[in-house]
Amino acid sequence: MKNSVIQWIFITTLILVTVTLFSALNFNFSWVFFLVVFGQIASILMVFKILNDEYTTDKTFEDFYQDRPDLSE
Repeated sequence: MKNSVIQWIFITTLILVTVTLFSALNFNFSWVFFLVVFGQIASILMVFKILNDEYTTDKTFEDFYQDRPDLSE
């Protein structure tokens, strides 16, 4: 993935963690509501950016996982 996609993931995660902290610390409802709405918009944009990312790889299903050793040898 490109660096811009990773940034969207980081921003969205930061917003949603902030929502959790604000609601646990009993912040004003308007702040929590604003962050929830902003987090939902960021989530939609993040998914859109990830799905439209022009990432290609030469790996196939036969390659399985890179961290798993080849058991067929």
